[in-house]
Amino acid sequence: MSSGAIDIDEFENADPGGFEERTDTERIVLFLDEHDDRAWKAATIAERLGLEMDAVSAILSRLKERGLVRHKRPYWAITDDKERLHSAYRLHRHHERADEQYGAERLEELRTDEMEDVQ
Repeated sequence: MSSGAIDIDEFENADPGGFEERTDTERIVLFLDEHDDRAWKAATIAERLGLEMDAVSAILSRLKERGLVRHKRPYWAITDDKERLHSAYRLHRHHERADEQYGAERLEELRTDEMEDVQ
């Protein structure tokens, strides 16, 4: 069977929105949250999710800055602050809904002469 089709039982038993494409960041957070009883090496996360190692490392670093993951070299785990994680998810969903309703913002369209280039 091609990847363009799934078993009808899988379809019927799926959660609403279960087939939507997820970003790499969402996939990493979901993976770590679903396996919150373990800490993982970035290379293992990349392998399990089929992502590039450099991308996973960069995403994990950004998530650490936001307090959403914990890190003790060489392992990574989801935060134990579930309220922070839920708040971040709610904010993320809010932004997604706003993008769907109003369209995604494009910085270049918002640029003014007074704005400074950040590199």
